[in-house]
Amino acid sequence: MSISPKMEAAINKQINAEFYSAYLYLAMSCQADALRLKGVANWFNVQYQEEVAHATGFLNYLQDRGGRVVLEAIEAPQTEWPNAVAMFQHTCEHEAHVTSLINDLAALALEEKDFAASQFLNWYVNEQVEEESTADQILGDMTLAQNDGGAMLTLDRELAARTFVAPVIG
Repeated sequence: MSISPKMEAAINKQINAEFYSAYLYLAMSCQADALRLKGVANWFNVQYQEEVAHATGFLNYLQDRGGRVVLEAIEAPQTEWPNAVAMFQHTCEHEAHVTSLINDLAALALEEKDFAASQFLNWYVNEQVEEESTADQILGDMTLAQNDGGAMLTLDRELAARTFVAPVIG
């Protein structure tokens, strides 16, 4: 049970990227709270928890394969956005970036003929489809609601209902 040095390094890089995503969404949650959008803050807090779970999934996989986890410094994320629409625009851009990182990992797994990693990464590939779709849908709703206080209040309340459910990864 061993993993190639190249795949080990790439997964360590992805662990860092997932923790960065967690920091980014935690920053967005704090900013939404400062904007008095408690539902949006909740949505981003749940997203933060999901990203920590994703990082932990990669970490556990690497250890299960006999790899060494190397935790690097996490870059400080942006901490201020003018409004919720800007936060979700950034979310859409960020999730597209994460999708490209996951796709690069999946391509490396095929190149390395690491079929265990390829199978493991399928969960993340599918997860990214959901992540991008959800962020895009909320951005569309936010864009429609941004100039209507009642609509924004309703959307904020809908986002407040989101709860964290630990994903079963792999």
